[in-house]
Amino acid sequence: EEERRRETERRKSRALEKKRDERERESLAVMSDSWEDKADAPEPPKKAGGFTLNANASSFSFNPGAASFKPPTATSAAAPPAAKAAPAPSPAPTPAPAKKEAAASAPPKASPKPKTDSPKPKSKSGGKQSKASAEQEKKLLEEFKALGQQKEHVNIVFIGHVDAGKSTLGGQILFQTGNVDDRTIEKYEREAKEKNRDSWYMAYIMDTNDEERAKGKTVEVGRANFESDKKRYTILDAPGHKNYVPNMIGGASQADIGVLVIAARKGEFETGFERGGQTREHAQLAKTLGVTKLIVVVNKMDDPSIAEGGKWSKERYDEILGGLSPFLKQCGYNLKKDVVFVPISALTGANIKDAVSKEACPWWDKGPLFDVLDNLQPIDRLDDKPFRMPVMDKYGDAGAMVMGKVEAGVCKVGTELMMMPNKVPCKVQQAFRDEVDIEICGPGENLRLKLSGIDEKEVQPGFVLCSMVSPIPVVTKFEAQIATLELLEHKAIFTAGYKAVVHLHSIIEECEVLQLLYEIDPKTRQQKKSKFVKSGKLVIARLQVARPIPLEKFSEVPQLGRFTLRDEGKTIAIGKVTKLPKSQM
Repeated sequence: EEERRRETERRKSRALEKKRDERERESLAVMSDSWEDKADAPEPPKKAGGFTLNANASSFSFNPGAASFKPPTATSAAAPPAAKAAPAPSPAPTPAPAKKEAAASAPPKASPKPKTDSPKPKSKSGGKQSKASAEQEKKLLEEFKALGQQKEHVNIVFIGHVDAGKSTLGGQILFQTGNVDDRTIEKYEREAKEKNRDSWYMAYIMDTNDEERAKGKTVEVGRANFESDKKRYTILDAPGHKNYVPNMIGGASQADIGVLVIAARKGEFETGFERGGQTREHAQLAKTLGVTKLIVVVNKMDDPSIAEGGKWSKERYDEILGGLSPFLKQCGYNLKKDVVFVPISALTGANIKDAVSKEACPWWDKGPLFDVLDNLQPIDRLDDKPFRMPVMDKYGDAGAMVMGKVEAGVCKVGTELMMMPNKVPCKVQQAFRDEVDIEICGPGENLRLKLSGIDEKEVQPGFVLCSMVSPIPVVTKFEAQIATLELLEHKAIFTAGYKAVVHLHSIIEECEVLQLLYEIDPKTRQQKKSKFVKSGKLVIARLQVARPIPLEKFSEVPQLGRFTLRDEGKTIAIGKVTKLPKSQM
């Protein structure tokens, strides 16, 4: 019901924006049917012949065979009187030649240098501006690299089935790192007892609104920050309920590392992992959305249903590990390099910052969760690419304030940027990171930017703030490699005409399959023509959206080229953008 209500609101807002969209479409270029990359397209050959027009000439006649047209000069004025011969007795009308001859016999007027309709002078100045902006971006990158090594920033998303303990884990981390004081914790304990939910008090740190606290379910993506000795972290607490998967997708799309929280209590792991449980869908979505490293946290290890005499059960831990490993491998994770398992107790805080005691868990010797996070390999950032920041949220505060994660490039206070797809130039007035005012920042940071030159009403979630020199492509059609997961029972065929909702970075837009080009054999990688496919297949297809959207090819900026397709509240396919039209909007 909640998802239907949100969908109704989106449709209403689209209806209100219909007029604006029509004006936008009129000003946009018509999409080309050629699917070659724009950069690879050869320049069209110049036509032979033609003419250039002098707007200052008093009159002219048009000769299709002429290579060019020049205005009358002093030489033509000095032509012999024979030029004033009587017009030929041809029945064809001759006023234009007569006027031209009259103009030639008259003394030439002093006129400025003839102007042509060639755009060369304009493009030359535009070229200078573009070159200057490119030089400025190059200097900005050098300045950013000259700052030296700072604490690496990592975005962590907590995912997993509902009631697995994600918000409790987030609250416990903030408490142990000193971001929440004892008085606040005591207040939350009293509130939880009043609601007869004694174990929820840690979750109240992350779940801040009354609806979330009353139901015990996270709805919006919670956000918090903490630091360890080696790194800075941003926690993204995603909702676990299936009704709020779109919100979870928004949170996971900003993350670098995923923490998959599993409840070890008897019956809870099985409920989340069985068909229809959110453990499966969240793990699959996280991989699709660019979460390359996954830490599987086995929570509630101290639960009486599995802990005998207060000791954590190795048998239950091994059972969960054995059940999850084949599925994670199927999702595309390398179990040796990309996945780490850690047993914890989020409610008591055991094995999170400090290692669990040998009395409680004699079989675990690989260190606490913080050690695992700090020892992960550094993440490769796209600091040498043009600036790209998808807008997650916006509000007005003496100017437009936009929030989002920088996916590529470097930004500084005073940098001139462009908001796409509406092509509005703007300038960065202030930049905030974790509530701290900063001058310069690189990729991977969650920022709030205050912009001048643009109104808050001109910005919507899903827009992309990008470089003036290399703006992001804006298209209504794109070609993609799509892997179908589990199609709906009553729509079991994926073919041309199939309609779904595409989730691409912070964009949520309705789309339609235009054409299925071919199917790919997952083992041999051979391509074959196919008009339709069923679940579990890999295809290349062309998709179309109703409104122009900003995106990148997966090979250029992976986070802006990954997407998921959902239909009737269920994820049916995942994909990546492989090719864009030659003619972009």
